[in-house]
Amino acid sequence: MSPLRQQITDALSFLRTKTSAQPAIGIILGTGLGELAKEIKTETVIDYADIPHFPLSTVESHKGKLIFGMLGGKSVVAMQGRFHYYEGYTMQQITFPVRVMKFLGVKMLLVSNAAGGMNPLFTRGDIMLITDHVNLLGDNPLVGPNDDELGPRFPDMSEPYNRELISLTEKIALDLKIKVQKGVFIAMTGPTLETRAEYRFLRTIGGDVVGMSTVPECIVAVHMGIRVLGFSIITDECFPDALKPAKLEEIVATAMEAEPKLTALMKEVVKQL
Repeated sequence: MSPLRQQITDALSFLRTKTSAQPAIGIILGTGLGELAKEIKTETVIDYADIPHFPLSTVESHKGKLIFGMLGGKSVVAMQGRFHYYEGYTMQQITFPVRVMKFLGVKMLLVSNAAGGMNPLFTRGDIMLITDHVNLLGDNPLVGPNDDELGPRFPDMSEPYNRELISLTEKIALDLKIKVQKGVFIAMTGPTLETRAEYRFLRTIGGDVVGMSTVPECIVAVHMGIRVLGFSIITDECFPDALKPAKLEEIVATAMEAEPKLTALMKEVVKQL
């Protein structure tokens, strides 16, 4: 057994002393999805600190709890708080919970983030369905020895975000009269926001939004055969020629304003899966 498999086994053995749930849907409650936790009919809540080999959230808005329960009639497991490269964690640590989710029974992963909008057609508060990504984190969670029992050495990434799930979400958004955009997410390390020149460059290479998360989790999910649906909330407008200093308070406020729409959308997606 590889060291990674041993860590997964340790975490899974502990979790099975707390719950027998077999969730088919995993949710990473990033920025914009915090309120979704209140919609889950909670059965079990476990602190990350108690789970073997789980990292701890160091970002104030990420609570650090694993929630098992029912949402839209489906059994789900939700991460209330995620991990970022800029916190000092390795890519393997960041994505470890996704590995554990797979062994709990998860077949679909729903994930959200806050992002800066670079597409001039996007406005602050918009919700964007992620159709593709560019990894500029300078690292990849699959670097190192590959455990063939977890996934292939060279996983295909031609469809990192599942097209069927995107189409379903678009239909639901139309029914709920919620406006959604679609586009490419670019992941940067952070924690600094980008310069004017960097925004100009990122837009030139095909990016619609930029953020500091999601891509590692998506890569590992694809590696393990989990379908992924990703959302970005546009929390600030990153247009180089009209760039203003970003204020964290305004970014958080924008995310909170958009949260009810994304929560309603995600809840209905889970219901119809």
